[in-house]
Amino acid sequence: MVACSVLEAIKLGIWDFEPQEAHSSEYEPTKSMPGSDEKLSILAQRLESGLPLWHPEDRRSYEEEVATQANTSA
Repeated sequence: MVACSVLEAIKLGIWDFEPQEAHSSEYEPTKSMPGSDEKLSILAQRLESGLPLWHPEDRRSYEEEVATQANTSA
């Protein structure tokens, strides 16, 4: 059996598993707060789907969202 996610690989005892490469255009970034239940849920979905955990455009801090809101309301 071939694993398609790290979770499947662990269950199968495949310890050197490397997920398929995925371009950031193949999955959506999240603006969820780091550490929030919503962000953790999205990371879990990515993990189960065999996608990279981190998207280059994911929100990284509280200040990042505040700055974005300030720019759009000006």
